[in-house]
Amino acid sequence: MNKTVQTAPYLSGTVALPADKSISHRAALLSALAEGPSQIAGFPEAADPQSTLACLRQLGVPMEREDGGPLRIEGRGLGGLQAPSEPLDCGNSGTTMRLLAGILAGQPFESTLTGDASLRARPMERIAAPLRQMGAEVTLTDGGAPLRISGTDAMGHRLRGMEYELPVASAQVKSCVLLAGLFAEGETTVVEPVPARDHTERMLDLPVAEQGGTRRITARGGHAPAARRWSVPGDFSAAAFFLAAASIAPGGTLRPSGQGLRLPGAGMNPSRNAFLDVLRTMGADLSVENERTEGSEPRADLTARPAPLRATRVAGRQIPNLIDEIPILAVAGACAEGRTVVRDAAELRVKETDRIAAMAEGLRALGAEVETFDDGMAVEGPAPLAGAAVDSRGDHRVAMALAVAGLAAAGETRVASAEAAQVSFPGFWDELERVAGLGGE
Repeated sequence: MNKTVQTAPYLSGTVALPADKSISHRAALLSALAEGPSQIAGFPEAADPQSTLACLRQLGVPMEREDGGPLRIEGRGLGGLQAPSEPLDCGNSGTTMRLLAGILAGQPFESTLTGDASLRARPMERIAAPLRQMGAEVTLTDGGAPLRISGTDAMGHRLRGMEYELPVASAQVKSCVLLAGLFAEGETTVVEPVPARDHTERMLDLPVAEQGGTRRITARGGHAPAARRWSVPGDFSAAAFFLAAASIAPGGTLRPSGQGLRLPGAGMNPSRNAFLDVLRTMGADLSVENERTEGSEPRADLTARPAPLRATRVAGRQIPNLIDEIPILAVAGACAEGRTVVRDAAELRVKETDRIAAMAEGLRALGAEVETFDDGMAVEGPAPLAGAAVDSRGDHRVAMALAVAGLAAAGETRVASAEAAQVSFPGFWDELERVAGLGGE
């Protein structure tokens, strides 16, 4: 599917954000491992979280949802999952595959995890290595999926708790190991030299020790999650596209004057919202109101208005909490004064697509000057962007980032494989057309 974007005549109104994917995945998985019923308010219809639900159904977890109400999941406890009769299809969701692998590593049966072509090409040795150290049997296919997992050997031995230092900052690998630790003998401690998003330890209420910038998170074997009601905040990663879109609105025009673009109920987890600080550093006009905490997660109402942006540089410890927002940061950089540089982000090369290459290709087609590195990119701005045909390569974040770039480009921009946005933000195109005053296609 192609979508056409034109220069935005204005940006105004309120954006309905999708529920946070990262929290939704975890709420479903923890509810399945709890004893008894849990409810998840606001569980999204996006493809990735739905893949997690589909896999849980195959594992014998009952669930229901009526008339848009909360999702009800009947937890089976740590020992209540059933052996699947066929491979578990994770779709395009790396979070589903990597987190579920940690749970399946603790089961007394063999499972196979697979996914679409994009997911099968993504590296899985990063989770296989620690799971093997804990005693699981994990077999990969050319370094990725399909992957087979068995948590007990022929003698019925359980997983062993261990201490594991993450070689790279990864919330998915950390979560995989901690979830496996729930099924292991003794304690499992993940040592995190560079902090990554912390939803798993928050939602499991795990002890965290911090010293000298290093975090130690410990899970205790046999400690099942409690059944509860979860409330999922708006996805900050989805909000990022509209924060940038409002900031780079052509001519700084909003209607009605001064109102701004509002994004209520956005998740404000400090391990996720680094993009907010980066935009502020670039000179964005942003406000944060009605800050509150619901459940284990903070949230707030955000407002963005147009402002002249200046270039920035992001690298090092900033990257793990900014990794999903780098595609839209590149767009902001193309509209900012100076050279915006991203380094230490080689992880972008192995996402749903090579996001460094995809964003460079798209921005160059629109007229921006982009230099790429093995671990990042540099964008010169402000670029005289002009509408062109661009390709998301089937990546949801690339599709949405290039759509925002099209709002700031003269003429018409045509985004190929625009349906990819459905993976994380099913209503993206409708919201964009409404608040930007576009007719759409």
